[in-house]
Amino acid sequence: MDRQIRGRRNYETGMAAEDIVRRRYADAGYELDQRRWRGVSGEIDLIFRRGAEVIFAEVKASRDFARAAQSLSGRQLARISAAAQEYLANTFGRCDVDCRIDLALVDAQGRSQILENVSMP
Repeated sequence: MDRQIRGRRNYETGMAAEDIVRRRYADAGYELDQRRWRGVSGEIDLIFRRGAEVIFAEVKASRDFARAAQSLSGRQLARISAAAQEYLANTFGRCDVDCRIDLALVDAQGRSQILENVSMP
């Protein structure tokens, strides 16, 4: 498969997965604050707020939940954590905010599963 076509397909799959996750958090009362927020440390797929709570969601899509979960590396999680700290410092001027990092999994059928608080320093 052509590299450009594969890249476009992966982008569209990622956007669709983010939309599924966004709706799930919205149904739970969270408000989307940022989508694909980028800082010096890296990118965060989705950032939600509910009251004083901030949720950083990393979205992974694959054929099944297990494959999606396995695609998150320790190195990537460290970058997400650093980016979350950067976001908190830039947005609130401090990092001691009620927050967590969630791993949001989406399978090939469009079902989602949220693993809460996968890491937060």
